[in-house]
Amino acid sequence: MQISRTRYSLVALIALLGLGIVLSLGVSSVALAQEEETATPADPVWRGFSTARAALEEEFNTDLTYVRNWTFAQSEWKVSIDSCNEDVATVDYRPVYFGWDFVITSLQNRTWRVRVSFDLQAVTICTREEAPAASGTPGATIPPVSGSGATGAFELGGHVLNLTSDAKTAMDAAGMTWVKKQVRWGLSDGTGQSQAYIDIAKANNFKIMLSIVGVPGEMSNFDTYIDFYAAHVAEVAKLGPDAIEVWNEPNIDREWPIGLVSGENYTRLLRAAYTAIKAANPNVMVISGAPSPTGFAGSAGCAQTATYHVCNDDVFFQQMAQAGAPNFMDCVGSHYNEGIVSPNATSGDPRDNFPTRYFGGNISRARAYITQRPICFTELGYVTPQGYGPIAPNFAWGANTTVAQQAQWLAEAASLSASLGYVRVMIVWNINFPLYDANDPQAGYAIIRPDGTCPACTALGAVMKK
Repeated sequence: MQISRTRYSLVALIALLGLGIVLSLGVSSVALAQEEETATPADPVWRGFSTARAALEEEFNTDLTYVRNWTFAQSEWKVSIDSCNEDVATVDYRPVYFGWDFVITSLQNRTWRVRVSFDLQAVTICTREEAPAASGTPGATIPPVSGSGATGAFELGGHVLNLTSDAKTAMDAAGMTWVKKQVRWGLSDGTGQSQAYIDIAKANNFKIMLSIVGVPGEMSNFDTYIDFYAAHVAEVAKLGPDAIEVWNEPNIDREWPIGLVSGENYTRLLRAAYTAIKAANPNVMVISGAPSPTGFAGSAGCAQTATYHVCNDDVFFQQMAQAGAPNFMDCVGSHYNEGIVSPNATSGDPRDNFPTRYFGGNISRARAYITQRPICFTELGYVTPQGYGPIAPNFAWGANTTVAQQAQWLAEAASLSASLGYVRVMIVWNINFPLYDANDPQAGYAIIRPDGTCPACTALGAVMKK
């Protein structure tokens, strides 16, 4: 469990206003005065902050008497307090695992992350995650999310096959404001398909999320491919979509070439795409491609043979973080589509207790490594065979889920997502896909059921329209 809050100081704000510096009262623009220490010297959080600030002042020979903003979170570090500092050799990591993560922004808008143990005896200034791994620049900042749409209240959407009048009616009833479409892009393709999806979404008053996925067979010259992909998504960004998800499930060989599956390789593509998109249209929200939730690779984390290459999603997130991915996204893409218990449950799945079985366990896979950006569920759904007949063998685990449960659990997932404070968008998988065969029960996930009703729309609407 993490507890976080932001500290404010009216004294410092008044002092700064007297110097002609105007700051707004909000999380992004806060002033803090050193004088506050006199008032609350015994506050353990204040003492932790003072320790972090002193370390920064000594390391960077800077004056942090006044800062623009500081926040903290109580944290558990799985490896060591030093694991975020790439200047510390692994053999020198201290056995300190609990304390505070402070994020401190100076008046000059320089931001640092500092870890402080609860007893104040161990301090480290983070370099990892705050800058691309290739640069290793201490104290560099993650680019601010500005005009991207990644900040703001929680919103709901749905992945459609076609945005028909029935789909629009259902989505409006559910309180959805986003529509998602996936674009399978080949090297010879233009932007016509994306333009068509954008046009129909806007005509129906929806925000549009495009998940742009390439063809793995065209990626043999990976460096050149990155440039082509980045150029394409930049052209799409100029068309005015609200969000672009950079790829889909790049941790498995179904969507990424065998031999190249890794969070580091994906981050190379993400970095180029983010840079190109923001240059073309800074208002487009860039979402990292959601990994497939899986533990297929076992304790090894990644597994490769001549016929398959898979990395577990948690390992993939870790690789992304180490490669500097938080610098090149506005939102972390996540999928959750294998649930057969309430999203409020933390145990009781008859298969096993693997984390991806549960809503909370699944979402923690990304949050364990990337906390600087909000979560965007680009797929979240519950499959039920009700109304269709026997389900595909590979989805037999969902055979007993009912339509009523699908509706209830989607509503609970939306309510939980909204309450967490760090989930920006939840895209329901799916609205109206009709495929239901021995291999793929997409229609089983659809919230518009075979009889045309949509119990989930009523349940979701009750949550979203409160």
